[in-house]
Amino acid sequence: MIQRKPEQAFPRAQLFTERALSTVERFMHIQASSGLVLLISAALALVWANSEFAPSYHALWHMPLSIGLGDLSFSQPLHFWINDVLMTIFFLVVGMEVKREIHEGSLSNMRQAVLPLAAAFGGVMVPAALYLAFNMNSVGLNGWAIPAATDIAFAVGLLALLGRSVPNNVRIFLLALAIIDDIAAILIIALFYSEGLDLSGFLVAGVGVLMVLTLQQMGIGNAYAYVIPGAVVWIGLLITGAHPTLAGVMLGLMTPVIPIRMRERPLEMLSRITKELSGRSQGDDELEFMNKQLRGLRLAQRELMPPAMRVQTALHPWVAFVIMPIFAFANAGITIEGIDLSVNGAYWVTLGVLAGLVVGKPVGIFGMTWLMVRLGVCTLPVGVTWAGILLLSLFAGVGFTMSIFIGMLAFSDPNLLAAAKLGVLGGSVVAAVLGLLCGIVLIRRQSKLNRSD
Repeated sequence: MIQRKPEQAFPRAQLFTERALSTVERFMHIQASSGLVLLISAALALVWANSEFAPSYHALWHMPLSIGLGDLSFSQPLHFWINDVLMTIFFLVVGMEVKREIHEGSLSNMRQAVLPLAAAFGGVMVPAALYLAFNMNSVGLNGWAIPAATDIAFAVGLLALLGRSVPNNVRIFLLALAIIDDIAAILIIALFYSEGLDLSGFLVAGVGVLMVLTLQQMGIGNAYAYVIPGAVVWIGLLITGAHPTLAGVMLGLMTPVIPIRMRERPLEMLSRITKELSGRSQGDDELEFMNKQLRGLRLAQRELMPPAMRVQTALHPWVAFVIMPIFAFANAGITIEGIDLSVNGAYWVTLGVLAGLVVGKPVGIFGMTWLMVRLGVCTLPVGVTWAGILLLSLFAGVGFTMSIFIGMLAFSDPNLLAAAKLGVLGGSVVAAVLGLLCGIVLIRRQSKLNRSD
């Protein structure tokens, strides 16, 4: 029998490190945590951009960053590396989430998917229509898609703040809704914000796709092997004029959701190697044997999960706690004094985005859901009430990351872009506050009903 070493026998520094890492790990698995980190990043950006040090904030993101080899050099502002390179990883995770939902999640069954599909359709069309109503004869017309997007991390994180009193099916419905919303946003970016396409770039991207498919057919499961083909796809889309972050979506949708074929099942392989190691004597070519078995253990451990789940799980902490906060920090810093809402229709851009997120989102989602149920096409999921639909409809109005991203594609005019960001931040804050207040009221009402029973 193996005796466990008492905790006191370990050095204090090691015990402290283990406890600290355990705390960090628990924090990173709480859904509300990523939304909180995102909120702090946005708040810091706003404070810096409206302080006496505001010029340094804007100068930082315009600072050039170059990579080169010999005479070849590629130089772009820091903003580009964040918005066009880092965000590709964010869209890669989104693509994998969509692939998994289609394969085995809420989008795998058409009858299950109809209601969130319809709700998401209403949540895209009504905000866009409301924005157009304010900006039909304005130069801000191109920003119609800004209020159509939902920020998954913020929306689900805010719902998690309300605790376990909210039924799990409400969270699942919101997650499905937000994922469909992201699919719509991706299609909008591809169709409406990628102009003047250079067809030669598609040939380069096609080569990258063929490289990915070849590696998959060869049974290569190591994610690092796909970095170069992924970079080729990204470069191809950059050449076309389409937004290169769409490469992330393409690669995410191409990632397999079933493990690669192996001659031996991973669990059986782990069991066999463990038995062989335990029965091995110390003198028989120990080093070579151990290296071979360790390679087998790493392969079996890797293939316990499908590639899409494995890569998504590995990237999620980086996306939630590094990439998205950096994006928020780089893009949420609006210098309020520098915005002139009286020029060039900027006021109507801000109002259109604000109204789209705060009013258009809940009206579109709740209204379309009610219509589908009323017509008898769908029924509400088990445990989901109309109060729950209202709650998630309000939280869906938190656009933030995706809305700011679309705004940056829609407007080259700095004043219009700042006005759009102001509407996104204001609308997201109002939607979050309304959702939390609604949730608190619903929880208190439910607790009263439980006590009366």
